Amino acid sequence: MDQTRFLRDVAELAKLQGTPGQEMPVVSALAARFEAVADEVTVDHMGNIYAILHGSGTGPNVMVTAHSDEIGCIVKDIDADGFLKIEKTGGVLASLLVGRKVNVAGHFGVIGAKPGHLQTPEEQKQVPPIEALFVDVGAESKAEVEAMGITVGSPISYMSDIETFTNNDRFAGKAIDNRSCCVLLLALLEDLQAERNFNGTITAVVAVQEEVGLRGARVAAHNVAPDAAIVLDTIPCADTPDTKASGHAVAIGNGPVIPVLAGGAVRGHLLSPQMKNLFIRYANEREVPHQLAAMSGATTDAAAVHLEQKGILTGAITFARRYSHSPVEMADVRDFIHGFTLLKALLEDAGDWSDMSFLSTEN
Repeated sequence: MDQTRFLRDVAELAKLQGTPGQEMPVVSALAARFEAVADEVTVDHMGNIYAILHGSGTGPNVMVTAHSDEIGCIVKDIDADGFLKIEKTGGVLASLLVGRKVNVAGHFGVIGAKPGHLQTPEEQKQVPPIEALFVDVGAESKAEVEAMGITVGSPISYMSDIETFTNNDRFAGKAIDNRSCCVLLLALLEDLQAERNFNGTITAVVAVQEEVGLRGARVAAHNVAPDAAIVLDTIPCADTPDTKASGHAVAIGNGPVIPVLAGGAVRGHLLSPQMKNLFIRYANEREVPHQLAAMSGATTDAAAVHLEQKGILTGAITFARRYSHSPVEMADVRDFIHGFTLLKALLEDAGDWSDMSFLSTEN
């Protein structure tokens, strides 16, 4: 996988607005790109993309999925003076919204910040709740806002371009969660299409509405009914001064992360021993650095996928990101290069995977 091209494609896709339920610009761009690397491409009424690639022989149907949406907000109300009240869609932190530049349905806006000169000492110590925040799009009336095509329900997202650091391995910006994995999925199909060095079928899925309850992946898994599934996503890490004490010992630059547990006791995903052993075996054989993680406070689409049909054998390969759900998410491109190596090896050998039944392993 070419590093320069990967970073360029991530920057292009991350720039697009694609909040939950409003992923149309991202889905349109991705569907067009998948047309060049897949045998069949369709988009369902919900917005999930299905890109199918057939191998050179018979074998399993493996679904590999990444989600297209980013956290954001929607317009909740428009007041008489043209200011927009907002509501969250996904894990947006109110503390990261104040004073930000935002994209409101294609229009430039800013989230208001009360001047410090006018704040009381108590206000200066507090984070305004989401109910107190508003967006200013430079309008002077509700009618002017509506004439711009902005209505209740219009999407709002951060404006924050992807930038690379001096060492050129790390990059930061908005929507790295999860446009980075969408690009990885594209690169994967491009390589596999050219070589056709696998048996069976690969169904690449770009799922919508992950940030509001893993909704698109649930529908996609039901529609595809694969023999096995691999979920690609980015996950929070704790390798900065303010997070190291958490005990969540995942760091950027140390290779892809294999979550053995994700989500809480009621809703989440426990990696099966079969998939765990498979991932680790291929990582070791290909000398891919990797990390194992148990993350009770985060989850992926695997939590939805593995419960569909009669139960789908599912694992996740994820990538550590700093400053999660912020306009300055940060990741290391080397992790994605290593993840690409692992994924390609797994899929090229999918027709020859050893016994994956529940009783085939005890640990």
